[in-house]
Amino acid sequence: MTMNSAGVAPSATTTTCGAPSAAVALFRSLGEPARLAILMRLAEGEARVVDLVRALGLAQSTISAHLACLRDCGLVDSRAEGRSSFYFLARPELLDLLASAEDLLAATGEAVDLCPTYGRTPAATQRKEDDHG
Repeated sequence: MTMNSAGVAPSATTTTCGAPSAAVALFRSLGEPARLAILMRLAEGEARVVDLVRALGLAQSTISAHLACLRDCGLVDSRAEGRSSFYFLARPELLDLLASAEDLLAATGEAVDLCPTYGRTPAATQRKEDDHG
């Protein structure tokens, strides 16, 4: 695979600022807390919806909706066993991405968490409340 000058594989479509649209969609999907929590739980091994509900404390409908999204993105898949469906990570590369993210967060310390746009600073928290309120 060839890379462009920024070290990113070329994409069929890009955003107006030149970022690959597919990469933006991937990171947006990972940026939703419930979906990330589901993926992190599935990184430990396959699970049924009821297992995810117990582990994450979210409503069954919420888990199911996020699993459908992740499945549509090709990040998770399922296998049937009797009347149950067991969900699992469809792409082992996702484990590498999650591990790399943990390494990056460890290396940056609190810098990402303190980011005024996306971190947990009072200004960012207020902005998020304004966006959703």
